[in-house]
Amino acid sequence: MRCLMLFMVFVVSITPSTTIAAEPIRIGVYLPMTGPAAVYGQVAWKGLQMVHKERPTVLGRPVQLILVDDKSDKVEAANAVSRLIEKERAVAIIGELTSSNTLSGAPIAEKAKIPMVTPWATNPLVTQNRRYIFRVCFSDPFQGYVAAKFAREHLKARTAAVMIDISQDYSVGLSNFFMREFTKRGGKIVIKTAYQSGDLDFTAQLSGISGMRPDIIYVPGYFMEDALIARQARELGIASIIVSGDAAQADELIKIGGKAVEGLYFTTHFDEKGVTTKRGQLFVKKFRETNKDAPDSVSALSHDSYNFLLDAVERARSAHPEKIKDALSRTTNFEGVTGKIAIKGRETIKQAVILKVENGGFRYITTIQPQ
Repeated sequence: MRCLMLFMVFVVSITPSTTIAAEPIRIGVYLPMTGPAAVYGQVAWKGLQMVHKERPTVLGRPVQLILVDDKSDKVEAANAVSRLIEKERAVAIIGELTSSNTLSGAPIAEKAKIPMVTPWATNPLVTQNRRYIFRVCFSDPFQGYVAAKFAREHLKARTAAVMIDISQDYSVGLSNFFMREFTKRGGKIVIKTAYQSGDLDFTAQLSGISGMRPDIIYVPGYFMEDALIARQARELGIASIIVSGDAAQADELIKIGGKAVEGLYFTTHFDEKGVTTKRGQLFVKKFRETNKDAPDSVSALSHDSYNFLLDAVERARSAHPEKIKDALSRTTNFEGVTGKIAIKGRETIKQAVILKVENGGFRYITTIQPQ
């Protein structure tokens, strides 16, 4: 569906003739363009190219996006951030997408005092105790709260099994936040099981779950494992409702999972039917004009990351990293594609969306506002 981009570093510079002489503002981007998470990276880059075309300048200067492929690898992610700062002289960085890879790159940007905006890394440790790292997505404490609230109030779930990808910081953290809120609301966790990204056989974990007959199985993993778990669960006769997190949102979930993922719910950041801002409406219109697929959360969040950063540059009236950081930290009412965003301390305050797999597609269910 999406072509792999076979490059290591790629520079985009759309420069109107009136600003050719102006020094460009260099924004680094590190994404998983190849490797297991490439499907997300390619969508994010597509979203960034789209918004860059719409808004190629700021402060009368052209914007350059400098892309480094981190190959879906933690070490490569750290190396990518170092390269963007030391060699490419980026004044700000957008990336990464997965929490684990963002946690590898964030300390380097923080030490260098270069502001970094992640579109999609929800683990709270990404921004905790860091002054230069920001996100335009919600964080996992809120995502876990939303999933537990929805499970108890909408699905009427009293019991839950939890399957945790122990190789991913994202899954470990989100599982804990869900379990805390679910039990706080009177639910019971009847079993916890572990797996790792790349596993193909989940028979042992699901056999244990089968005997407990939980109302729901909470699996905050990535689309590949979510799809395989759903297929194997249905093959074993497990009828529990499956609930996942934002990493489930990929067309590949349905392609791999087929009928087994029908009825699966997940928390996420965006759906075109739940748009609440003018910027979101315009994004959907332009995306539909040039793409046969529906816009998803990763493309929308990437779009927001770029505008979030450029709005800060405009408010700072400067492309100096320190001034950009200060402006980012003072954001109170940014109107993004995915909703309104405010920065409060180290947290991003914004809404969340619930989607359901239905009839081979994703159906919008509801939007849940911040607490």
